[in-house]
Amino acid sequence: EPDAIVAALEGLLGGAQAGLLKDRRALVTSGPTHEAIDPVRFLANRSSGKQGHAVAAALARLGATTTLVSGPTHQPEPAGVNVVHVETAREMLDACLGALPVDVAVMAAAVADWRPADAARAKLKKPAKGGKSAPPSLKLVENPDILATVSGRNEGRPHLVIGFAAETDAVVENAVAKRRAKGCDWLVANDVSAAVGTVGGDDNQVHLITADGVEEWPKVSKLAVAERLAQRI
Repeated sequence: EPDAIVAALEGLLGGAQAGLLKDRRALVTSGPTHEAIDPVRFLANRSSGKQGHAVAAALARLGATTTLVSGPTHQPEPAGVNVVHVETAREMLDACLGALPVDVAVMAAAVADWRPADAARAKLKKPAKGGKSAPPSLKLVENPDILATVSGRNEGRPHLVIGFAAETDAVVENAVAKRRAKGCDWLVANDVSAAVGTVGGDDNQVHLITADGVEEWPKVSKLAVAERLAQRI
Protein backbone atom coordinates (compact mmCIF):
# COMPACT_ATOMS: atom_id res chain seq x y z
CA GLU A 1 0.00 0.00 0.00
CA PRO A 2 1.35 3.49 -0.81
CA ASP A 3 0.97 4.76 2.78
CA ALA A 4 3.18 1.93 3.99
CA ILE A 5 6.16 3.95 2.75
CA VAL A 6 5.70 6.31 5.71
CA ALA A 7 6.43 3.59 8.25
CA ALA A 8 9.23 2.18 6.13
CA LEU A 9 10.94 5.53 5.67
CA GLU A 10 10.58 6.43 9.33
CA GLY A 11 12.35 3.18 10.12
CA LEU A 12 15.18 4.12 7.78
CA LEU A 13 15.41 7.57 9.29
CA GLY A 14 16.15 6.03 12.65
CA GLY A 15 19.50 4.80 11.29
CA ALA A 16 22.06 6.15 8.86
CA GLN A 17 19.43 8.01 6.80
CA ALA A 18 18.83 10.45 9.65
CA GLY A 19 21.97 12.38 8.72
CA LEU A 20 21.51 12.57 4.95
CA LEU A 21 20.95 16.34 5.09
CA LYS A 22 23.28 17.08 7.98
CA ASP A 23 25.00 20.47 7.55
CA ARG A 24 22.38 21.46 4.96
CA ARG A 25 19.95 24.36 5.40
CA ALA A 26 16.33 24.21 4.26
CA LEU A 27 13.56 26.78 3.91
CA VAL A 28 9.92 25.71 3.72
CA THR A 29 6.80 27.86 3.38
CA SER A 30 3.39 26.62 4.44
CA GLY A 31 -0.25 27.56 4.89
CA PRO A 32 -2.28 30.42 3.40
CA THR A 33 -1.73 34.14 3.67
CA HIS A 34 -4.39 36.52 4.98
CA GLU A 35 -4.80 39.84 3.21
CA ALA A 36 -6.77 42.40 5.22
CA ILE A 37 -9.93 44.01 3.86
CA ASP A 38 -10.66 45.77 7.15
CA PRO A 39 -9.76 44.99 10.80
CA VAL A 40 -12.09 41.97 10.92
CA ARG A 41 -12.18 40.64 7.33
CA PHE A 42 -9.55 39.27 4.99
CA LEU A 43 -8.98 37.48 1.68
CA ALA A 44 -7.59 33.96 2.03
CA ASN A 45 -7.82 30.42 0.68
CA ARG A 46 -8.53 26.95 2.02
CA SER A 47 -4.93 25.84 2.62
CA SER A 48 -4.52 24.01 5.94
CA GLY A 49 -0.71 23.99 6.05
CA LYS A 50 -0.64 20.21 6.52
CA GLN A 51 1.58 19.53 3.51
CA GLY A 52 4.11 22.28 4.12
CA HIS A 53 4.44 21.46 7.81
CA ALA A 54 4.92 17.77 6.96
CA VAL A 55 7.71 18.63 4.49
CA ALA A 56 9.50 20.77 7.08
CA ALA A 57 9.29 17.95 9.62
CA ALA A 58 10.59 15.38 7.11
CA LEU A 59 13.58 17.53 6.17
CA ALA A 60 14.42 18.13 9.82
CA ARG A 61 14.33 14.38 10.48
CA LEU A 62 16.92 13.97 7.73
CA GLY A 63 19.19 16.36 9.62
CA ALA A 64 18.60 19.64 7.76
CA THR A 65 18.61 22.89 9.71
CA THR A 66 15.08 23.86 8.73
CA THR A 67 13.23 27.17 8.83
CA LEU A 68 9.46 27.03 8.32
CA VAL A 69 7.75 30.27 7.33
CA SER A 70 4.08 29.71 8.07
CA GLY A 71 0.96 31.67 7.34
CA PRO A 72 -2.00 31.38 9.75
CA THR A 73 -2.75 27.69 10.39
CA HIS A 74 -3.90 25.40 13.20
CA GLN A 75 -1.02 22.99 12.64
CA PRO A 76 1.33 22.19 15.55
CA GLU A 77 4.90 23.37 15.15
CA PRO A 78 7.11 20.51 13.86
CA ALA A 79 9.77 19.29 16.27
CA GLY A 80 13.29 20.54 15.61
CA VAL A 81 12.16 23.25 13.19
CA ASN A 82 12.58 27.02 13.50
CA VAL A 83 9.11 28.44 12.82
CA VAL A 84 8.51 32.02 11.68
CA HIS A 85 4.86 33.07 11.82
CA VAL A 86 3.57 35.58 9.25
CA GLU A 87 0.19 36.74 8.05
CA THR A 88 0.50 38.44 4.66
CA ALA A 89 2.31 37.65 1.43
CA ARG A 90 4.62 40.63 1.89
CA GLU A 91 5.54 39.45 5.37
CA MET A 92 6.18 35.95 4.02
CA LEU A 93 8.50 37.29 1.32
CA ASP A 94 10.48 39.29 3.86
CA ALA A 95 10.80 36.25 6.13
CA CYS A 96 11.95 34.05 3.24
CA LEU A 97 14.59 36.51 2.12
CA GLY A 98 15.72 36.85 5.72
CA ALA A 99 16.18 33.06 5.97
CA LEU A 100 18.58 32.92 3.01
CA PRO A 101 21.08 31.52 2.20
CA VAL A 102 19.79 27.94 2.20
CA ASP A 103 20.59 24.83 0.18
CA VAL A 104 16.97 23.97 -0.63
CA ALA A 105 13.75 25.99 -0.63
CA VAL A 106 10.38 24.24 -0.72
CA MET A 107 7.67 26.80 -1.39
CA ALA A 108 4.54 24.92 -0.34
CA ALA A 109 2.50 27.89 0.91
CA ALA A 110 -0.68 28.89 -0.90
CA VAL A 111 0.13 32.57 -1.17
CA ALA A 112 -2.74 34.91 -2.05
CA ASP A 113 -2.21 36.23 -5.58
CA TRP A 114 -3.91 39.55 -4.79
CA ARG A 115 -4.61 41.82 -1.85
CA PRO A 116 -6.90 44.83 -1.34
CA ALA A 117 -5.11 47.97 -2.48
CA ASP A 118 -6.16 49.85 0.65
CA ALA A 119 -7.36 48.03 3.75
CA ALA A 120 -10.04 49.99 5.62
CA ARG A 121 -8.99 51.20 9.06
CA ALA A 122 -12.48 50.65 10.49
CA LYS A 123 -14.94 47.84 9.92
CA LEU A 124 -16.93 48.26 6.71
CA LYS A 125 -20.59 48.62 7.68
CA LYS A 126 -23.83 47.74 5.99
CA PRO A 127 -26.43 50.52 5.87
CA ALA A 128 -28.88 50.82 8.75
CA LYS A 129 -31.90 48.54 8.67
CA GLY A 130 -34.08 49.37 5.72
CA GLY A 131 -31.42 51.33 3.94
CA LYS A 132 -30.18 50.28 0.54
CA SER A 133 -26.81 50.79 -1.07
CA ALA A 134 -24.43 48.95 -3.35
CA PRO A 135 -21.85 46.76 -1.60
CA PRO A 136 -18.41 48.34 -1.32
CA SER A 137 -16.07 47.59 -4.19
CA LEU A 138 -12.62 46.13 -3.62
CA LYS A 139 -9.70 47.28 -5.70
CA LEU A 140 -7.14 44.48 -5.81
CA VAL A 141 -3.41 44.70 -6.46
CA GLU A 142 -0.99 41.89 -7.17
CA ASN A 143 1.03 40.40 -4.32
CA PRO A 144 4.76 39.72 -4.70
CA ASP A 145 5.59 36.41 -6.38
CA ILE A 146 7.66 34.70 -3.69
CA LEU A 147 8.54 31.60 -5.73
CA ALA A 148 9.69 33.61 -8.74
CA THR A 149 11.64 36.00 -6.52
CA VAL A 150 13.58 33.23 -4.78
CA SER A 151 14.09 31.29 -8.03
CA GLY A 152 15.32 34.35 -9.89
CA ARG A 153 17.96 35.53 -7.44
CA ASN A 154 21.36 36.10 -9.01
CA GLU A 155 23.10 35.96 -5.65
CA GLY A 156 22.28 33.54 -2.86
CA ARG A 157 19.86 31.42 -4.89
CA PRO A 158 19.21 28.05 -3.21
CA HIS A 159 20.79 25.10 -5.02
CA LEU A 160 17.33 23.53 -5.33
CA VAL A 161 14.08 25.51 -5.49
CA ILE A 162 10.83 23.54 -5.38
CA GLY A 163 7.46 25.14 -5.99
CA PHE A 164 3.94 23.86 -5.41
CA ALA A 165 0.92 24.38 -7.63
CA ALA A 166 -2.69 23.61 -6.71
CA GLU A 167 -4.67 22.98 -9.89
CA THR A 168 -8.30 22.09 -10.55
CA ASP A 169 -7.94 21.26 -14.27
CA ALA A 170 -5.21 20.55 -16.82
CA VAL A 171 -3.03 19.79 -13.81
CA VAL A 172 0.12 18.63 -15.62
CA GLU A 173 -0.06 21.15 -18.46
CA ASN A 174 -0.53 24.09 -16.10
CA ALA A 175 2.21 22.85 -13.79
CA VAL A 176 4.75 22.38 -16.58
CA ALA A 177 4.09 25.94 -17.76
CA LYS A 178 4.30 27.28 -14.21
CA ARG A 179 7.69 25.64 -13.56
CA ARG A 180 9.13 27.33 -16.61
CA ALA A 181 7.53 30.69 -15.83
CA LYS A 182 8.68 30.75 -12.21
CA GLY A 183 12.19 29.49 -12.91
CA CYS A 184 12.12 26.84 -10.19
CA ASP A 185 13.93 23.50 -10.50
CA TRP A 186 11.08 21.21 -9.47
CA LEU A 187 7.36 21.78 -9.12
CA VAL A 188 4.93 19.64 -7.14
CA ALA A 189 1.48 19.85 -8.72
CA ASN A 190 -1.43 18.74 -6.59
CA ASP A 191 -4.88 18.05 -7.98
CA VAL A 192 -7.43 19.98 -5.89
CA SER A 193 -10.42 19.32 -8.12
CA ALA A 194 -13.69 18.31 -6.51
CA ALA A 195 -13.11 14.73 -7.66
CA VAL A 196 -9.90 14.45 -5.64
CA GLY A 197 -10.66 16.88 -2.83
CA THR A 198 -7.25 17.45 -1.25
CA VAL A 199 -7.55 21.07 -0.04
CA GLY A 200 -7.47 20.88 3.74
CA GLY A 201 -7.63 17.09 3.71
CA ASP A 202 -5.13 14.50 4.87
CA ASP A 203 -4.28 13.02 1.46
CA ASN A 204 -2.68 14.41 -1.66
CA GLN A 205 -2.51 13.47 -5.33
CA VAL A 206 0.61 15.02 -6.85
CA HIS A 207 2.84 15.06 -9.90
CA LEU A 208 6.53 15.92 -9.65
CA ILE A 209 7.54 18.16 -12.54
CA THR A 210 11.26 18.47 -13.32
CA ALA A 211 13.35 19.40 -16.35
CA ASP A 212 13.51 15.67 -17.13
CA GLY A 213 9.77 15.10 -17.27
CA VAL A 214 6.69 14.35 -15.18
CA GLU A 215 6.25 11.72 -12.47
CA GLU A 216 2.77 10.79 -11.31
CA TRP A 217 2.73 9.84 -7.64
CA PRO A 218 -0.09 7.78 -6.14
CA LYS A 219 -2.70 9.37 -3.91
CA VAL A 220 -1.32 8.95 -0.39
CA SER A 221 -1.27 10.83 2.88
CA LYS A 222 0.41 14.21 2.97
CA LEU A 223 2.88 12.70 5.43
CA ALA A 224 3.84 10.12 2.79
CA VAL A 225 4.20 12.80 0.12
CA ALA A 226 6.49 14.76 2.45
CA GLU A 227 8.68 11.74 3.20
CA ARG A 228 8.99 10.84 -0.46
CA LEU A 229 9.86 14.42 -1.43
CA ALA A 230 12.45 14.65 1.35
CA GLN A 231 14.08 11.47 0.13
CA ARG A 232 14.28 12.87 -3.41
CA ILE A 233 15.82 16.08 -2.08
